Amino acid sequence: MPVQGILLAAGYGRRFDAEGGQDKLLVQMDDGRPVLWHSARALTAVLPDCMAVIRPGQALRARWLTEAGCRVLESAAAAAGMGSALAAAVAASRGASGWVVALADMPWLDASAVAAVAAGIDAPQRLVATAHQGRRGHPVGFGPTWGEQLAALTGDTGARALLAGQDIRLIDWPDDSVLRDIDRPADLDRTQAGPRRGAAA
Repeated sequence: MPVQGILLAAGYGRRFDAEGGQDKLLVQMDDGRPVLWHSARALTAVLPDCMAVIRPGQALRARWLTEAGCRVLESAAAAAGMGSALAAAVAASRGASGWVVALADMPWLDASAVAAVAAGIDAPQRLVATAHQGRRGHPVGFGPTWGEQLAALTGDTGARALLAGQDIRLIDWPDDSVLRDIDRPADLDRTQAGPRRGAAA
């Protein structure tokens, strides 16, 4: 199997709207399409069999993700957090030659960053990620050796614990699109202007 793209799109977004009245992943960007559609397109442009993980009952998220070209995985376990969502996706794609993991609240991520990370998975034990001005960003790539450990993740910590202290190949990226997510409404306002290039890029 080829490298599997995974989009983590099951989050609650409570910091964006603590009362749950507005889904940050469905907020429209300047072109009228929602945040998660843009995040998904960066993956599907490079990895056309991309899998997006959502919680059951998120029909509107599923519709937009499907329109963006993703295969949607509804996982009840994803309600427990990012780690559980990632584990479900990896378990559903055993046999892949690696995984490229991206977040659904990063609409300015460019497909070329996805391509660079996917190409960087050149050995079974490889870990690779983008970085901007010394800060590790997304997406993150995992060689197939990491499959069992990824499939065993639980809770909301994602793969952070696995990555701690590991030798990660970092791909220097010229702008902060690999870092910028939408956590609060103010972040969305800021990102509408697009990614910013850093002086040290």
